[in-house]
Amino acid sequence: MKLLTFDDGRVGKVIDGTTVIELDVPDMRRYFELGGDVQPTGRELALDGVRLRAPIVPKKFFHTAGNFLEHHEESTRVNWSHPVLPWIVFFQNVDAIVGTEDPIVYPDSLTNEMDYELELAVIIGQDCKFFSPEEAEQYIAGYVIFNDITARDIQREEMKSGVFSFCKGIDTFCPLGPWIVTPDEIEDPQNLAMQLRVNGDVRQESHSSRMSVTIPEIVSHYSPMGYSAGDVLSTGTVAGVAGFSEDAASLYLKPGDLVEAEIEGIGVLRNPVVSWGERDGGSPRAEATTA
Repeated sequence: MKLLTFDDGRVGKVIDGTTVIELDVPDMRRYFELGGDVQPTGRELALDGVRLRAPIVPKKFFHTAGNFLEHHEESTRVNWSHPVLPWIVFFQNVDAIVGTEDPIVYPDSLTNEMDYELELAVIIGQDCKFFSPEEAEQYIAGYVIFNDITARDIQREEMKSGVFSFCKGIDTFCPLGPWIVTPDEIEDPQNLAMQLRVNGDVRQESHSSRMSVTIPEIVSHYSPMGYSAGDVLSTGTVAGVAGFSEDAASLYLKPGDLVEAEIEGIGVLRNPVVSWGERDGGSPRAEATTA
């Protein structure tokens, strides 16, 4: 089943790949808090006639990293300041979440190294904590695509202190979507092709089987922090990010780019990159000067 948030924040499910059945629940997080025990409103709409929004704004977004060894290996080629190995975790800014087709805003007063990171993310279906990898699957309620937009120049400065957050939590830096796919439609989440394209050019291409730890292990490992129904947990990016390439400057995102993040069995998360002025009608420098 595909679960989506659409138009002005309504929640629905897709049937036959063409029709949205509206559900009688105020938002997606509440859907999971109710264990999916939600009735249809009786309203049906054509899927191609609704505006998809970010499928969920969770209470907590667990951002994990380093779970693909290939990403660590590519970081060593550019002498990255810290190893990118499993068990990196921090919280994402949920106010930075945007949905498919929403613009990613290029904040040119802050960075000129805006990067992409294709990730598979997991939806936690119920309140839970302290469980084993063998128990993890019962708490996973869905899968969604996450594009972890990162300002690499800011990240390098932050990591001098051994932590980073601002570089990934800037407004619009958290595209999520296009919808949530429930586990019954994903036969094996460790057997999914993954690809990210910029203006049609393939930048990242990998497979979820290349994780050096499994999804149940990741979900279990952070369970002592306590999950709430509807929480999101990312599982790390694959090789091919701009910042770890030999010609990074030519690959960083810029206004006018179109980013497409695709994961087999889930779909395509598509976002244009726009300048600050295109979205807000003015530059951050001008606003700062007049403030």
